[in-house]
Amino acid sequence: MSDLQSIKARFGIIGHSDLLDRALGTAVRVAGTDLTVLIVGESGVGKEVFSKIIHALSARKHENFIAVNCGAIPAGTINSELFGHEKGSFTGATSDRKGYFETVSGGTIFLDEIAEMPLDTQAFLLRVLESGEFMRVGSSTVLRTDVRVIAATNVDLEERVRKGKFREDLYYRLSTVPIKVPSLKERRDDIPLLFRKFTLDFAERYRTDPIQLEDTALTLLANYHWPGNVRELKNLAEQISVLSEKRLVTAEDILRYLPQIAQRHLPMVADQIAQNGGHMQEREILYKLLFDMKADLNDLKSLVFEMIRRNDLNVPEIKGLEPPVPSYGEPALSAPVSVKKSSGHFSGMEAVPVKPILLDQEEDPYQKTEEVEDNLSLEEMEKDLIERALKKHGGRRKDAAQDLGISERTLYRKIKQYHLQ
Repeated sequence: MSDLQSIKARFGIIGHSDLLDRALGTAVRVAGTDLTVLIVGESGVGKEVFSKIIHALSARKHENFIAVNCGAIPAGTINSELFGHEKGSFTGATSDRKGYFETVSGGTIFLDEIAEMPLDTQAFLLRVLESGEFMRVGSSTVLRTDVRVIAATNVDLEERVRKGKFREDLYYRLSTVPIKVPSLKERRDDIPLLFRKFTLDFAERYRTDPIQLEDTALTLLANYHWPGNVRELKNLAEQISVLSEKRLVTAEDILRYLPQIAQRHLPMVADQIAQNGGHMQEREILYKLLFDMKADLNDLKSLVFEMIRRNDLNVPEIKGLEPPVPSYGEPALSAPVSVKKSSGHFSGMEAVPVKPILLDQEEDPYQKTEEVEDNLSLEEMEKDLIERALKKHGGRRKDAAQDLGISERTLYRKIKQYHLQ
């Protein structure tokens, strides 16, 4: 634990989260090897910092380290950037040029946003990882390099593999040692420490008094979902430090600088889901199931009271037996059910026996049914709903996901989880 604290102090890492310590401990243990490392985590969590830690604690620490953003290099030039090119190999190649794998030989190369790498470049990278061999663009001479590769991504590479956008063999070659960097919402206790660190750094750099937060403001920050993670928190801390005229910041001030912080991720209707990219998780599916169950119960109650009204029945008083209130958009009963209590009966004389419900068999739209005990397991209900949606749309997952109000990715995972065909 003392070693982790010293590493945190050396690299400026703030936080006491168990998930953060676990990721940092893995980075420390793998640093002394030459194994390929895959760092996964949301955008803004500090994946590049972990790559620098691995390099600084390795035997290659005195050699070069370079970070390459694969998503920022055009597909037509990324091979030249990584592996170099020969003079005249393409328009504009006026001289020979060494690529990163050649210039950083003996050191470490950090490939950020590895999921954005083109498929042909992935094949060249796989050869480097397996044999250390590569060729410059436009050359037939095989060169060798001794580079330690650390890759990072903020997307699900397994999903990319399934869609044919990422090589499966490269994925398994890269993920020899995976490191999961936790998001800020997974380490909420560290938010006050990080915010304080950013404001103190800003005050020291510009020689001003650091701002402070009221308890309500800290609570507001701790409950926010932070899609931009540490980077977003740092930007907010610096923004408030610059723009706030007072040094004690309240919750109202936070809302002024970050209005979306008050938003809550409750169940969304279909249009809102579409506007947000179609993402809907398990909790929203369960909410939808419960809402559908409530609607079915209201329909059943409406049917019962309509039958009572049409047959002019005297019904014993039952606690909680009241006509349902129609929801918005639902038709009301054709006529109100008059509920008048009199000695345990609704209207009528006390001695009158309860009139049975009579249905004309010729006009009875209902068939004999078998009473089956319902399975109240939420998982079974969710599975049943997904099966019905797939059957309804003839197995078309895109249409079924849209009908369910979930993303195709979530639907695919659920189909795999419940072993659905």
